[in-house]
Amino acid sequence: MRKQTRVAALALVCATATLTAACGGDDTAAGDDNTITWWHNSNNEPGKGFYEKVAADFEDANPGVTVEVTAMAHEDMVDNLAAAFQSGDLPDVYMERGGGELAAHVDAGLTRDLTDDAADEIEAIGGSVAGWQVDDRTYALPFSVGVVGVWYNRDEFEAAGVTPPTTMSEWEQVNDDLKAAGIAPLSLGAGDTWPAAHYWYYAAVRTCSQDVLTQAVADLDFADPCFVEAGEVVQDFVATEPFNKGFLATPAQEGASSASGLLATGKVASEMQGHWEPGVMQGLTDDGEGLGDKTGWFPFPAVEGGAGDPTAALGGGDAWAVSEGAPDTAVDLVTYLLSEDVQRGFAENDMGLPTLPSATDAISDPVLADLIEVRDSAPYVQLYFDTAFGESVGGAMNDAIALMFAGKATPQDVVDAMQQAADDQG
Repeated sequence: MRKQTRVAALALVCATATLTAACGGDDTAAGDDNTITWWHNSNNEPGKGFYEKVAADFEDANPGVTVEVTAMAHEDMVDNLAAAFQSGDLPDVYMERGGGELAAHVDAGLTRDLTDDAADEIEAIGGSVAGWQVDDRTYALPFSVGVVGVWYNRDEFEAAGVTPPTTMSEWEQVNDDLKAAGIAPLSLGAGDTWPAAHYWYYAAVRTCSQDVLTQAVADLDFADPCFVEAGEVVQDFVATEPFNKGFLATPAQEGASSASGLLATGKVASEMQGHWEPGVMQGLTDDGEGLGDKTGWFPFPAVEGGAGDPTAALGGGDAWAVSEGAPDTAVDLVTYLLSEDVQRGFAENDMGLPTLPSATDAISDPVLADLIEVRDSAPYVQLYFDTAFGESVGGAMNDAIALMFAGKATPQDVVDAMQQAADDQG
């Protein structure tokens, strides 16, 4: 992890903390030695029920231990974790996204080093753990790593006579043809900000070279004109009006009227989302099937003239972390979560792309199975920029992107907000 990002992120945590524990105190775990508190974001079926069974199985194998599981919507979990990091009153087991965020938590003494306690699991996972390492020590075990792309309804594409596009101009034409066929092209949960930000992130991956992106993460300098160009690509795309009515207030994944719900129930033809989308959609339809065999996927199209590799991907993952001060049994739970049995169950329920190589053949959804190949064959997978840049720059960036989608900011405004946040944190 690059030192500048780590120090900057740490400054944010300590500046907003209200208790001594948030900058290295001892009282960071919510449970006692026989009680483990576990937060996750699989609040729909089948994921919710699967994790309840995992907790029950762990309790059976560890008599006297109680696992208190809290499932919540992703956005609620993010907000609750932010508050927990500020107060120092953390759950014992929680989800870490890596990058600058994790580095801040490590430097603040909030997250336990798992390098030695989970050595076998780290070896089994392999190179995927790199995104959750700080100074060559591993602080979380990734259980799902995947890529973002456009999920679509095969039947609706066929009805409109369109096929997945490969360039931005082709994508705009596909959306026009869908509209002509009376089909809403895309849903967007901009009410939760981050789905809109993903458009800017992917446009930057297509307009900026890998070297430029790597350097930007290292020194938080956004002077390269490709960042403004990314905003212009998105601005032009938004101007074609491809999204559902009210997209600025639409939630991402919660309920049938969310962006994911609109796709799952046939109200729109497509949505750009992460690899978790099939599992989310299953929880939003009465039959528990989501789009089923109508599900299709294509990568974010190439930007004509862009310096980025059109086969590069945007993505990231989630990892199980243990708060500093949690009981040792919490580490046992995390290593169990990375066991082959649990990872295979995770895959069979279409909850994401497992990191344990021996579990990847258990993926039941053929489209998700194809994403394993996309993930593994990409020349590189760019970590979500709000995670890579850290909370301060990432938050300012996402807010400015949301304003751009609403027509209240320009592409230059987005870059200016990012640079100002970077300069302010020193």
